[in-house]
Order: sequence, then C-alpha cells, then structure tokens
Amino acid sequence: MSSGNCSSRPCLYQGPVEWVKGKAVGCGSHGNIHLALNKSTGSLFVIKSAESKSGIQCLENEAQILESLDSPHIVKCLGKEVSNGTHELNLFMEYMAGGSLADVMDQFGGKLDETVIRLYTREILLGLKYLHGNGIVHCDLKCKNVLLGSSGELKLADFGLSQRTTRDSLRFPPFLGGRESIRFLPFFGGSPLWMAPEALRNEGICCASDIWSLGCTVIEMATGQLPWAGKISNNPTAALLRIACSEDKPNFPTHFSKEGLDFLEKCLDRDPRRRWKAEELLHHPFVSPKSKVNVECTSSPYSSSSPASVLDKSVFPEDEDEPSPHVKIPFSILCEKIKFEEEEQSEEWITVR
Repeated sequence: MSSGNCSSRPCLYQGPVEWVKGKAVGCGSHGNIHLALNKSTGSLFVIKSAESKSGIQCLENEAQILESLDSPHIVKCLGKEVSNGTHELNLFMEYMAGGSLADVMDQFGGKLDETVIRLYTREILLGLKYLHGNGIVHCDLKCKNVLLGSSGELKLADFGLSQRTTRDSLRFPPFLGGRESIRFLPFFGGSPLWMAPEALRNEGICCASDIWSLGCTVIEMATGQLPWAGKISNNPTAALLRIACSEDKPNFPTHFSKEGLDFLEKCLDRDPRRRWKAEELLHHPFVSPKSKVNVECTSSPYSSSSPASVLDKSVFPEDEDEPSPHVKIPFSILCEKIKFEEEEQSEEWITVR
C-alpha cells in the first residue's frame, strides 16, 4: 500500500489518499503503468510511474497539461505524488477499461468499418477542438493514444509530448504565415509515421500538425496498417526524408467513400495553412452527414500554395534570412534521436488493456 497527495500545483481532482498498487498493465521506455485500487472508494485507477529524468519530465509535462483541462473528451488526471523515500513520480490517471483504439482494432479483425470510423473520428475531433481552443497541441495523436471507456466513449490520452502555443513571447515562424506557434523543448520526440512534414523538418508545430496526425490515424483505423505502409522503406533516414520533404502523402484507403477521401484531403495537405481546423472538420459530411458542406472548396483562410521544400530549410525560402524562433536540429541528429520502428518508439506509453 502507498499513500500520497497532489503536489502544490492544483490538480483537477484530489488524488487518492490511500491506494493499493496492482499488477503492471503496461510499460514505457521511462517507467511502468499499474492498475491501482482506491481504498476509500473501491474505484480503479491507473498509475504511471517514472524514476529517470526524462521520464519524470514527460510525466510532469503531462500533469501540467491535464491539470488545466476539464473535458469529457480528454482523459482525466486524478493527482500526482513523489513516492516516500524515492525519487519516483507517480501520476494518477483515469482508468479506461476499453483500452486503446489500437486494442479495439486488434480485437475486431485489424481494421474498423467506415461507419465506426466516422463516429470515432468525430469524437477525436471534439477532443482536438477543445485542446486547440485552449492553446494546446497534442503532438502524438495516433490510435494507441486514444482510449475507450466501458461505454464506448473516446478520450485523448498520453500528453507527455504535448505543448502549449504562445502568442506573446515568441515571434510566429514565417512558414506558418502568422498561425499559432509553440516553443520547442530541448528534446525531440513523437511518432514519425504520424508526424506532420513541418514537424519532421523541425520548422515548428501548430494545431494544424495535429490535423495531419488525425488524417494518419483515420488511415490507420481504415487499413489496420501504419501510415505510409507500402510507400517507405525500413531505412529510417530515407523514410523520414520522404515524409518530410517529398510532395507525397500516405496511401488513402481504396474502399473509402468520397466523403472519407475528401476528409483525408482536408487533413493531409502538406501546407499546414491549408489544412482544415478541427472546428471546420466537425462540419464535414464525413463526420456530420446532415451538414451541408461544399466539399470541393475549403473555408480555411490560409490558402496560399506551398513550394517544394529542401531539407533543413524553411518551406518559404524568402524567409530564410529571418531569425529563427527556435534552435533547429540537424536532420542527421534527428534521425539518430528517433527510433523508427513502432515497437521501439522512445516517448510512448503502452496503453492500458
């Protein structure tokens, strides 16, 4: 048994005072995930634990993000503590009995029917709309980071890499043409096959980067395969180069409806300024059949074309003389930092089953 309280930072909910740690239900490169029992209420919750500096950094970031949020579409943080006599940080999380979308796909033939995908995509969009409205970019959206409750409700999870946008402390990066910007942290992480091209080019991340990841997640649900399957090699450098700097896109599901294919086009535009926002996508007929939307044109005000890109350069060459709002990581180092194989992703928590 262990007992603990929230830290001095306010938590959305008071953490359990007395609890019993159960069996391990997952693990990550920086720590473990256990099921736990609240002795006062008998309710189940999940504990994410980390001892390493990088692991604690991720959990602290996740806690700080979640403590400011309150949405039925976002997994809840119940509190956090430092274990007595150790430097281990415990993060108390809401237990989602249904597991992740990836788990559901595994249990139902490896891919999902389009009718179900429409429902799930709408739920994900509601979560993204809430996040983006609060100035937060998820930065690691994929099926493994979307959890289901026992009643089928979906919630976005795993906010260890999430970042807040800023409008006053930093100049907006030129390639975004004045859209939201974020401050880069000293480390780089994410899931390369779901990451937007501008993120892999290390030019900056905005809410539109999550929309690209959403498109990749829809492809994942529809095909049962990783995004870019059949288009990239197993060589990490070559794969990252193609995703970051070509004019290519992941393969769209051949069996998808016209509405589904158009929805993917709106998400997977290589120019982040032309991608639809979460609020706009919620009115797309793919997720809102009753909505009257002209799917031939976008309502996004960001409509300028995107020229071809060169690795480690801005999308817009004329802006190269502008001072960069963040330190850029050389692509060779980027390839070393990212473990490309899905089972080895360094910043990923395995979701609870």
